[in-house]
Order: sequence, then structure tokens, then C-alpha cells
Amino acid sequence: MHAVRWTMLGAAALALAGCGSKTENHSTDTVVTTGNTDGGEMRPSDAASSAATSAGQSFANAAASSDAFEIASSQLAETRGGSAGVKKFANAMIKAHTDSTAKLKAAAAAASPAITPDPALSPAQQQRLDAMKALNGATFDSAYAAAQVEAHQQTLDALKANAANQQVPQSLRDVATQLIPTVTAHLNMAKSLAQ
Repeated sequence: MHAVRWTMLGAAALALAGCGSKTENHSTDTVVTTGNTDGGEMRPSDAASSAATSAGQSFANAAASSDAFEIASSQLAETRGGSAGVKKFANAMIKAHTDSTAKLKAAAAAASPAITPDPALSPAQQQRLDAMKALNGATFDSAYAAAQVEAHQQTLDALKANAANQQVPQSLRDVATQLIPTVTAHLNMAKSLAQ
């Protein structure tokens, strides 16, 4: 329903843009109304709801793909890592990010309307993961530690931004706020691994 509204709004905007800089008005101008298929008009709260869904979906997708990358790269670390410290960190990351995925899914389901996080890795995440698959031992450890620092910093930045973003549904803002201390601790641990 929101898609129909936005499509109609987009068509109206294109029609208005096509008017160019004409300054004359004609009594035969077409009146463009935006509404849904049941004849109702689009209300400001509908636009706000759509913006919240979009911002919430974007955050949920970013958080889900971050968790997926952390889990996949940490599973690699368990088999390809060279040091006991890297393997111990990887094991902790698998557990922590499995837990945060569950919290994210619950918060996304509680949003109105409900949101389904998409855990698909970004092209950059997939490329980094693929590159790590070719490494072993100390070389892997170094690449893994660098990836963990970068990923946790990006996640921390996203959590802070979305915890304060009024366009994100409250349930997701709450999860973002709850995860900030955990991700901060993980970032600090990853930085010590990288040294």
C-alpha cells in the first residue's frame, strides 16, 4: 500500500518537474492527488511511518550483515587461525554475534510494521571473507584481527547513529543502545589482537 502511495507521489513529482518553469496557470490543469487504492488520502503520519520502516530496514540489514560477517569470519578463524588467542576471540565472537542476531530479529519483529533483517553480506564483506579463506596461521591471524577492528568500528558507528535516529523504530533503537557497550568491548579486544 505504501509502495502505491510512493509510486503515485513519484509520478506526481515527475509530472510537476516536467512543467519546467512555466508561470502561467490554466483552469484546466490536472489536479494530482495522492492516495491509496481504497480512496483514502496520504497522511503525514503515513510518510513518517514509511520513513521509519525504511530507516529501520536499513539499520536491521546492516546489523544483520555485520553479525553474519562476524560469525562467518570467526568460523574461519577457528580452523585457519594460528594463535590460541585468535581462536578464543573467534569462539567468543560466534557466540556474541549469534546472540545479537537473536536480539535483532526479536526487535525487528516488534517494530510496527514488522521488519525482517536481511543478513546478506555486502560485496566488501564477501570480498574480505573470500580473501581470508586463502590464508592460514599468522597471516590469517593478522588479516582476521584487522577485519575485526574495521567491522566492529563500523558496527559501533552504526549503532550510535541508529540509537539516536528517531526515524528508526523504538525497538531497534533500544537494541542498538543495548549493544553499544558490548561492541565497544569487542572493538577493544580486536584492537589488542591486532597489536
